Amino acid sequence: MDLISLSQTLIKTSSVSRFSNAAVSQIIDDWLIEQGFEVERLEYVDLNGERKVNLIAKLGDGPAGLAFCSHSDTVPGQEADWDPFDPVIKNGRLVGRGSCDMKGPLAATMIAAATIDRDRLKAPLYIVVTADEEVGLEGAKFVAEHSEMLRNFRPQYGVIAEPTRLIPVYGHKGFAHIAVTARGRAAHTSTGLGQSANFLIAPFMADMAKLAKQLIRDPSFANEAFSPPTNGFNMIVNDGNTRPNVTAPKTVVTLTYRVMPDARAEELATIIQDKAHAYGLECHIEFTDALYTSTDTALIKAAAKATGIDQPELVAYGTDGVFLQDCIDELIILGPGDIAVAHTVGESIPVAELEQAVEIYQQMIAELCY
Repeated sequence: MDLISLSQTLIKTSSVSRFSNAAVSQIIDDWLIEQGFEVERLEYVDLNGERKVNLIAKLGDGPAGLAFCSHSDTVPGQEADWDPFDPVIKNGRLVGRGSCDMKGPLAATMIAAATIDRDRLKAPLYIVVTADEEVGLEGAKFVAEHSEMLRNFRPQYGVIAEPTRLIPVYGHKGFAHIAVTARGRAAHTSTGLGQSANFLIAPFMADMAKLAKQLIRDPSFANEAFSPPTNGFNMIVNDGNTRPNVTAPKTVVTLTYRVMPDARAEELATIIQDKAHAYGLECHIEFTDALYTSTDTALIKAAAKATGIDQPELVAYGTDGVFLQDCIDELIILGPGDIAVAHTVGESIPVAELEQAVEIYQQMIAELCY
C-alpha cells in the first residue's frame, strides 16, 4: 500500500474520539505485523463505555532507538457541511478528516519505517499510535503508565508527527489544572439556616484576581521564547447552577495556566494551594510538565539536517508528548501539514508535503538508527 492509499484507508475508517478507534487500530496493527514489527496492544474502556486501542510497535533489537508517535483519533467530522470520510485528491491536496491531524502524518511515518534498510539497523525503530489525543491525551497517559515495551527498552529519541509544516519544534507548553472547592450548606434563604459556599470562596477568588494582575506584570512568570510568553492564567466558577433563593452547598473554582520552563510554574501551583488552604478550602492539582528538548541534542541536529532548517521553533498548543516524555528520553514535534487547517471543514494536506515527510523521516532513521 503506497502513502496516499494508506492515508485514504485510515481516513475512510472513522475514529472520532467520542467513539471507538478499534477499527482503524486493527488496520494499523495488521499492517505493522505484515511489515515485521512486534506489536504491543494496550486497550481500555473510556468514560463513555467505548473500547479504545493504543499500539506500540518495535522493529529491531537493543536499547535506545527512535520512536515515531501519532494518534489515531480525530475531532468530529461535521458531516452536515462536507463528506469528511471520503478522502479525495484535489488541487494537489489530500482532503478529508484527519488528513492533516493526523492520519496523513501517521501514514508517512509508517511508510518511512517500512522502506528502510533493515539490515543496517543498529538501534530499534518504534511506531507509537495512541487513542484519545483530542480529548485529554488519555491514550498517551495510558501508554506511559502501562507499556512494557517502552518501559523495558525506552527509546532515546522520539518524533511526534503532529503538523508543523515540516519545521522542527523543540517544545510546547504544559498545563496546570487546579480545582479549589468550598462546601457550604443548602437551605432556602427565607430560613436563615444555610451557608453559601460562594461567600466562603469569595475571598480566595479576590486573591486570585490580584494574582492574575501580578502574573501579567511580573516577567519571572513568563518565558519570552514562547508566543505568547505569558501563561494564560484563567479562572472559572461552578456552584451547580444554584437557584437565587437557595444557598449554594458547593462551589468549585477551577484555575488553569500553561506550564513553561523557567517560568515559576510549580511555584505558582504552590502559591495557589497555600492560599486555598489558608481559607480552609479543598485543593486538587493536576500538573503536566512542558515538553522541552535542548536544541543542541543529536535529535534536533538530525531533524535540522533532514529538513534543512537550522532554527527549531516553540509552539503554544499541546501534544501527547507531555506524557510520552515519561517513557521516551527526548522528543520533538515534526510533521507535514498546517495546524491552522486541522479540525476545519475541508481539512487537507499537500500531497507533496506528505511525500517530503517520508523522505525526512527516512533520513532521520538513517542518522539515528544506522
